[in-house]
Amino acid sequence: MARQIPPSELIINADGSIFHLHLKPEQLAERIILTGDPERVSLIANFLQHVECDIRNREFHSVTGRYNDKRITVVSHGIGCDNMEIVVNELDALANIDFVRREVKAGRQLDMVRIGTSGGLQPFVPVGTFVAAEYAIGLDGILYFYDHSEKIRDILFETALLRWIEWPLEGIKPYVVRAETSLLEQVARDDVLRGVTIATSGFYAPQGRMLRLPLRYPALNERIGAFEYNGLKITNFEMESSVLAGLAALMGHRVATLCCIIAGRVDHRVNTCYHDRLADLIKIVLERI
Repeated sequence: MARQIPPSELIINADGSIFHLHLKPEQLAERIILTGDPERVSLIANFLQHVECDIRNREFHSVTGRYNDKRITVVSHGIGCDNMEIVVNELDALANIDFVRREVKAGRQLDMVRIGTSGGLQPFVPVGTFVAAEYAIGLDGILYFYDHSEKIRDILFETALLRWIEWPLEGIKPYVVRAETSLLEQVARDDVLRGVTIATSGFYAPQGRMLRLPLRYPALNERIGAFEYNGLKITNFEMESSVLAGLAALMGHRVATLCCIIAGRVDHRVNTCYHDRLADLIKIVLERI
């Protein structure tokens, strides 16, 4: 007998929509673009020829419409792995749970591409570069709350990384997930660099930024930048790719994270007027998703 999910675990609003996103199952397309900023959803929606719905709740802004006859849902996830965990679970629930019976139904695979901004960690990843996460490293710990994560993590990569960095922080262990290759090949072509992305649990100290408070591990960025595994170097920092890659792998969805580098952590350059360059990346994803 199928497990019936209690109302306190799958929270459905009075109008039949999922708790945080306020989307209904019929409003979800199988092609999804994810972005952090709610206003960026409006920017992407301007490229759509027809909009079916436009829904806002908290930091979550969702639009479903069509681009060149492709039905696409655009969702903002806010900042951080914790927000991404909410969004991926609710998108999966919309696709794969019967809201009336509160039971899991036949699997429906979603394609999810995150478009974000990021900080470059290598001289060969200057400001303005588009980077796709071939591997995502998580410093957030969220994936460890889900059973069987070891089946989708790259344990050898993790072991090499921990040994090289001489990891000093108790209770936080990095995990590594490889991106789903078919969607990556679809959206990340010659104009997009493939790299290794670290998703951190914060913007300041976890990414080596020091303002008033001292860092526990000041050499972390230097060690990360020097690390190499099977010819791969860690290319950039952001804050969501690891949970997206990990949960999607466990759930059977195809995902990719593509970021525009707006800060160079090696040369200390930053571009706060990156919106035109980000619009170029949006057009690339819309054409290829």
